[in-house]
Amino acid sequence: MAQVLEFKLPDLGEGLTEAEIVRWLVQVGDVVAVDQPVVEVETAKASVEVPCPYGGVVTARYGEEGAELPVGAPLLTVAVGEPDGKSTAGSGNVLVGYGTSEAPGRRRRVRPVALTGGGASGNGDTGARAAVNGTKAASPGVNGTAAAPVSSLPATALPSDGPVPVISPLVRRLAREGGLDLRRLAGSGPDGLILRADVERALRAGAGQGSGRTAEAPVAAMPVQAVASASASASVPGEVRVPLKGIRGAVADKLSRSRREIPDATCWVDADATELMRARAAMNAAGGTKISLVALLARICAAALARFPELNSSVDTEAREIVQHPYVHLGFAAQTERGLVVPVVRDAHTRDAESLTGEFARLTEAARAGTLTPGELTGGTFTLNNYGVFGVDGSTPIVNHPEAAMLGVGRIVPKPWVHEGELAVRQVVQLSLTFDHRVCDGGTAGGFLRYVADCVEQPAVLLRTL
Repeated sequence: MAQVLEFKLPDLGEGLTEAEIVRWLVQVGDVVAVDQPVVEVETAKASVEVPCPYGGVVTARYGEEGAELPVGAPLLTVAVGEPDGKSTAGSGNVLVGYGTSEAPGRRRRVRPVALTGGGASGNGDTGARAAVNGTKAASPGVNGTAAAPVSSLPATALPSDGPVPVISPLVRRLAREGGLDLRRLAGSGPDGLILRADVERALRAGAGQGSGRTAEAPVAAMPVQAVASASASASVPGEVRVPLKGIRGAVADKLSRSRREIPDATCWVDADATELMRARAAMNAAGGTKISLVALLARICAAALARFPELNSSVDTEAREIVQHPYVHLGFAAQTERGLVVPVVRDAHTRDAESLTGEFARLTEAARAGTLTPGELTGGTFTLNNYGVFGVDGSTPIVNHPEAAMLGVGRIVPKPWVHEGELAVRQVVQLSLTFDHRVCDGGTAGGFLRYVADCVEQPAVLLRTL
């Protein structure tokens, strides 16, 4: 005798309520082992392989590749053996680093956590964003297999006899946002693999055939929902409409909430970073781990927050209280193919420059590989927004809700500067601080920024606080 167990999309934690099926790793009829990855899903924060807690034979899959499922929706069913009349137990380790709790009985739309900001100074770090797509539940299909929502299927789509030959989630997203049915596209890669160039070529061809429509795919290949939207929006020739969803949609929600709820203000100062650059060069010349500039800036931020804890806080609006955090979880920016994300260095105040350098490198690599967990992307108490990588000197960062402040760092470039009473060429950087005016007044914010600038100009100032 065998018992059929249903495996549901697990709780991915940190406020995420849905995920998109990127790629099925098993077929109906396959034998799977306990904790074997069965599907790759993509959330607003990372792309992960989900292991099944049961071992047995896959009897049904729910949701096609590209479909978005809410937490708690069925993923697949597995027929497991019943030795001695008792059902086989699973591991329970649905997703390492994620929650495995049951789906809530009543779910409401949760605005996703999305970090905002620009990039970095000349040390090559960039700003961040994260996002969550809207929920679209799958509906059961024939023989226990679930189909994607009708609104997400192309109007002329034919039933798929197998998985679409696409590996890259970016290619799938590009086709989906362009309204292109990948099942009608012949790939130019090995074994018919659909490449990004194939999708872009098809979208260009569709745009050339359009008359008075958006520069996407022909109507025959557009989803039903997209066709209705295009006709209702009265687009003009040459107009391009980009759906405000995914990462961009979450960023829009996050920025809007920050502007709505936080009465922010910004102050800035130019600083001579020549001595900081020399100190870093001397540290690296001594051998050992090469210290990154962003690690030194992070160390400065941690020391400054110890002196001005008001800026390492958040506002509890319901209790009408300012909550000052006893730790510094420092967010920093990383550019990835999925977009701009902000990994968080836990307990940055306890780390030295070498430890910070190593953690920045680890999290940056994980961000680019799409393997960051939600826990590594949320929970920050202060953000270092290093936008100088974009080649700009200054900016006015938007506070990353629910944090209370963000430090912006522009590019470090040679400029004329009065040094020791004489005009000289020095390495100058502009520092800007955007802060929540509810947690402190301008004097506190100015004191914080001035201390940061003093440490940049005279790194020995930092040594007195260690």
